[in-house]
Amino acid sequence: MFLRELTASVSQIKGAGPAAAAMLARLGITSVSALLRHYPRDWEDRSRTVPLRDFSIREVYTDVTVLGHEWFGAGHMKTLKIHVEDDTARAALVCFNRPFLGKQLPVGAVRRIYGRFQYKYGELQSSAFEIEGPGDRGAVLPVYPLTEGLTQNLLRKLMKNALDLYAGSLENELPQALIEKEGLLQKPEALRAIHFPASIGEKDKARKTFIYEELFYLELMIGKRAKERKKTASQAKRSGQGELSALQKRFIQRLPFTLTPGQLEAVREINRDIDNPPMARLLQGDVGSGKTLVSFLAALRAVETGDRGQAVLMAPTELLARQHAENAAKLLEPLGVSIAFLTGNIKARGRAHLLKALAAGEVDIAAGTHALFSQDVIYRNLKLAVIDEQHRFGVTQRQAIMAKGEKPGLLMMSATPIPRTMALTVFGDLDVSTIRDMPPGRKPVKTHLARESNGGRVYDFVRQELAAGHQAYFVYPLIEANDGKDKDAGNLKDVSSMARRLSQEIFPEYAVALIHSRLEEEDKRKTMDAFRKGEIRVLAATSVVEVGVDVPNATCMVIEHAERFGLAALHQLRGRVGRGEAQSYCFLIYSDQEVPREYAGTRAELLSEEERSKEGKRLMVMLENADGFVIAEKDLLFRGPGQIAGIEQSGYLALGIADPLRDTEELVRARADAFEILETDPELQKPENLCICRTLEQAPPFRDVGL
Repeated sequence: MFLRELTASVSQIKGAGPAAAAMLARLGITSVSALLRHYPRDWEDRSRTVPLRDFSIREVYTDVTVLGHEWFGAGHMKTLKIHVEDDTARAALVCFNRPFLGKQLPVGAVRRIYGRFQYKYGELQSSAFEIEGPGDRGAVLPVYPLTEGLTQNLLRKLMKNALDLYAGSLENELPQALIEKEGLLQKPEALRAIHFPASIGEKDKARKTFIYEELFYLELMIGKRAKERKKTASQAKRSGQGELSALQKRFIQRLPFTLTPGQLEAVREINRDIDNPPMARLLQGDVGSGKTLVSFLAALRAVETGDRGQAVLMAPTELLARQHAENAAKLLEPLGVSIAFLTGNIKARGRAHLLKALAAGEVDIAAGTHALFSQDVIYRNLKLAVIDEQHRFGVTQRQAIMAKGEKPGLLMMSATPIPRTMALTVFGDLDVSTIRDMPPGRKPVKTHLARESNGGRVYDFVRQELAAGHQAYFVYPLIEANDGKDKDAGNLKDVSSMARRLSQEIFPEYAVALIHSRLEEEDKRKTMDAFRKGEIRVLAATSVVEVGVDVPNATCMVIEHAERFGLAALHQLRGRVGRGEAQSYCFLIYSDQEVPREYAGTRAELLSEEERSKEGKRLMVMLENADGFVIAEKDLLFRGPGQIAGIEQSGYLALGIADPLRDTEELVRARADAFEILETDPELQKPENLCICRTLEQAPPFRDVGL
């Protein structure tokens, strides 16, 4: 029997009465399988004594003698303090909400305790301690995630009872050859060792076993999906294709610049995919690398396919979608290609006419928002779906647009470069095109950090740029001070009030405008048009300008309360400037309270090496790096994989103990092993692989959500 097949109710475990079962249910534990897969979050090493004097090295584990009891506070706040000592020092045990410990630790008693200590109020104290029970001495004990009313001792007892009853009969879910190759434990042994290891070394080996197993099945699912997509395409046929089509060549000849080698290679790769469906490709590149232009070329190739195909370009915001539509119309309509713009805000009469044209095939390329996959939208011959800023769309939305055609190609674009770990997991079944070079002639944006109290110096610098005829962005984290998004909103500047201040006090001689997500779409369109034309010199905005805004004359990006933005967002915002020939600048203004110390540097104020806060470290990444791929890796370290890759929406990484970021080495090995097995035994029918087949059929550890 496999671990996930232990569907018996947890109430069958000795000691799991109605009260305990109810507490376990609050943790999502209702079956024996769920209980045994409730892995420890930590382990307490009680294999050696640690006296009180060594409290700063690790947790104390020592025999203490009770010297006396003391109470402090009054009424319901009255708290017991127990004074103890060992051979090396004295300490106080603060028993918050645990007055009953007075009976367990009477004066003169000798007990072994385990806990974290610190100097506080002039004495060595601990409020996080345990009194060792019978049988605990010398053990490595698990520390589990708990819920109200559930104690470590009770959960350990239930876990031991479950292991005694079920662990011995469990089967391996990995082929024996892999277990031996990777130096893993057998399933019964691994399960006992993850919960109650005989040593720290055994615990580490058990963790490695379960981490590898989870990542192996994750990569196996990715590999199966990749093979399904590619099974109809012959690699031999692909090798000689991908050259530019006649329409693509005409388009490139009309451009006033030359495509970079990276753009051309990406176009060839996409052409090969479109010619040999089904296509599933991720196009990634840094801000300003020219991905949108590549997507236009991909759309042209789709249009040129037999029986004249159609393409859609989906963007997360109406602002970005409208810009794509306008650029496509300007560049592609002279080639005889018809362009349409579709969002949820198009009025009924115009929408009906547009839907009729799409269904009849009179529209070649449609740009828009999620309205592109509304139920009433029908395409005559959808051949390609391009999804811009893919991490902003959930898997369900991707599936909806793909269902609008007969296996249309999928091209996902990301201006947030995908770290290697994510590329091996969430996007592991996609082909990846990466544009690493940038259009020639662009100067790197100079980045500066400034304290909020020195913001006046930043304003003075921006005033000089405005006087030279350039434009500037000012970005803020809030729309209004009382919008309720942040408990510390009272300390934050908001774009609404700052737009007035910029206009009336700081830059009264220049036209200032406001843009944020709550404005009507038509108002946002008019504002951006005026900013592009230079009629507006200063644009006060929220992160709504993070993507898709291209104004070559804008040379200054000022981001206030920069510590409130993620690295990816900061890099995207910085990428809004530096799009023309003039030198551009990005100023990251951070709160005085968030980053308490600084020292004078050659470029504005640099944060202290010794006392940087987490926010300071993040901002230093922006100061020290211009490469979006490096920044993406750093962002992954700070924020974890979910937000960056959009996987929080997909539910794809349903992992229990593995962490793709932390366990990259295991991930790479598991991927290689999984793909090798799929290569030699695609249907998993060899005797040694039947356990894999059974695992996938009877108790799949991951949801294959598709795209």
